[in-house]
Amino acid sequence: MALSKEEIGEIRHENQKAEPSREKSATKMSNKKIAFVSIVSVLLILAGIGIGVSFANSNKPGPVDDFAKCLTEKGAVVYGAPLCKYTAAQKAMFGNSMRLIDYRDFTQDPNVEITPTWLINGAYYQNVQTFDRLADLTGCKIG
Repeated sequence: MALSKEEIGEIRHENQKAEPSREKSATKMSNKKIAFVSIVSVLLILAGIGIGVSFANSNKPGPVDDFAKCLTEKGAVVYGAPLCKYTAAQKAMFGNSMRLIDYRDFTQDPNVEITPTWLINGAYYQNVQTFDRLADLTGCKIG
């Protein structure tokens, strides 16, 4: 049962029609892969840049570094909670200078009932404290 020349010609013709569509399909898949890899690469680069900038900014001097150092030297401790908006507000007041403050989790002192709470000279001061109040309590100069 051999194929006739006409049947062989038809089969070749059919194969020639099918091959370009396979090439187009492979090209589309290749383009999708390239686009995906490109997008992922750009996102990774942007994340790396963001982390680098964040790290660089965290080590910059804060606006009240000397005041924060003085508070710590005087033994002032602030107790806070990670999810407390008032603790976050107290930290925000110090900005990058907060890294110089003796900050502890409120669970480390059983006497702390409200966050933030400052411990200065053996006395507890609840809630957010202003710089003026902290300066009065410690004798530290602001700025």
